[in-house]
This record gives sequence, structure tokens and C-alpha cells, in this order.
Amino acid sequence: MSKNYGIILISHGSSLPYGEVTFKEIKEKFIKKTGLPTEVGYMKVSSPSIAGAVEILKDEVEDLDKIIALPVFLAPGIHTNIDIPILLGLDPLEEDPRCPDGNYPDEHYLSIADDVDFDGEIELLPPIGPDDDLLKFIDKRIEELLSESELDEDAKTGVLLVSHGSRLKYNKEFTSELFSKFEKTTDYPCNFGFMELEEPSIPEAIDSLLDENEVDRLIVVPIFIAPGVHTTNDIPTILGLKEGHSHEHHHDHGHDHDHHHDLTTIDFDGEILYPEPIKADDILIDILVKKVNDAL
Repeated sequence: MSKNYGIILISHGSSLPYGEVTFKEIKEKFIKKTGLPTEVGYMKVSSPSIAGAVEILKDEVEDLDKIIALPVFLAPGIHTNIDIPILLGLDPLEEDPRCPDGNYPDEHYLSIADDVDFDGEIELLPPIGPDDDLLKFIDKRIEELLSESELDEDAKTGVLLVSHGSRLKYNKEFTSELFSKFEKTTDYPCNFGFMELEEPSIPEAIDSLLDENEVDRLIVVPIFIAPGVHTTNDIPTILGLKEGHSHEHHHDHGHDHDHHHDLTTIDFDGEILYPEPIKADDILIDILVKKVNDAL
């Protein structure tokens, strides 16, 4: 391959500061590990945009002729299969259920986004998926939390993996497969649950875990990359770790809908340990490096 290539790490973008802070660190660690010209490109809200990231790479790499675009998303979905390809000037990987004819409203972010100005090759990689190395992250968080526990070593521990949930199949497929791998490698009784839109919910998953096992200490691992309202408010509220309040959460997917989160709290009087999400953990960086190296 020509050496005139660059990497774009693609993120969703957020109006909250957590995402940009996390992805700045991810980018810095990725560059330190690979030495490759790399920029973060955001789908919306944050900057630089995907088109803006292309321009930065064009300025940085002389005679840039290839871009490897890696969505830093855990599971595939509408963003990775439709939005990101379109924002890169590529064909979507599937028909858009939001807009099957591809004629998006004028105010839709796919309509107002800047076009990518690049004549070279763009290779779009798949998202992270249920990579085996994510199990290392889960085990690492469990070990960290056990060292902080106020209970003794004999306390019975259960583990819950928590994901967001989606109206599409992809998130549940990802979470189910990752959990299946984890369940085979751990000695702890465990289960998985979704914050919303999918079953089992977090309370349902915990009830099932407690019905089948004696648990004194519950470790709840959020399978999210960057901190945000879900990991800092919604999930802690469901777990009873902070005073609950509901909020309207707006997803702009080409049709507007505000949905009300059901922040039903759980019924558990044991110790609950709840860590930060993946963030810029070295394990994630290694996964991203591996995916890019496989494409080189």
C-alpha cells in the first residue's frame, strides 16, 4: 500500500463535553501507538465533521490517496451502515428505514452536512463488534471494583453487563454475543440487560440474576465507550445510585421523536459497584490498532 494514507476515527458527536474529551484521548493514544496520521471525525454536533477530518488529513499527508475510516462504535446500526457511508460519499450498506427513497428532508443532518472533497480511495471498516479483547476490559473493571468493595472476599458477587438497547436488531445481537463469550469465561453468576428499547430491562435482568443466585455484591459494567447522560444519570438512577428524575431525550434520525426514559429502580439491598465505561482504555486502543493493521 502507498504510504500516502490517513486514518479517520469516526464518532457520533455530542452536545455534552464527555465525548470530545474521550475521543481526543483515544486519538492521542492511537497516534502514539501507530505513528499514523489520524484525525477524529464526528457525524454531527461536534467538530471536526467527517468532511472536516478529511480536509485536515489532506493538509497533513502529502498526496493523500487513501483514507481508512473506522467507526468507533461497538455495534453496527443505522449510523454505521447508512449515515457514515453517506457522509463519506459512499453508498449506504442497506436501505434506510427512515427514508427508503434516500430523499432526506432539507433540515436532516445528512442533507446539511458538508460533502467530502476527496478523489482517492476511502475504505470504510466495520465497527468494533463483540471483539474477544472486550472481555479483557470487563475483567479489568471487575478486578478494579472488587479492590474497592467494602465487603469481604467471601461475599457472593454477581455481574451484569448493561447496553443501551435499540429498535434495530444489531445492538441486541452484539450484546448477546459478547455476553455469551463472557459467560463462558467467568466464574461469576452473570446476566445482561438494556437501558431501554430492548428486553430484558436492567431491573428484569437483575431480578432474574437474583432469583437464580445468592448475591451480596452486584457489579454492573456499562458497555459504552464514552461517558454521557446514559452512563452518568440514567443507569445510576435505575441502579438507585442517585436520585431519579426523568428526562426527554431527543434522537434526530430524520424523524423527530422525544421519548421518555422509564427509570424504574431496582430492588436490591446489597452492594452495587458501577465503574466508568470503556473511554480511552488501552484495551480499546489495541482493538482499534488491530482493526486498522488488518486493513493495511
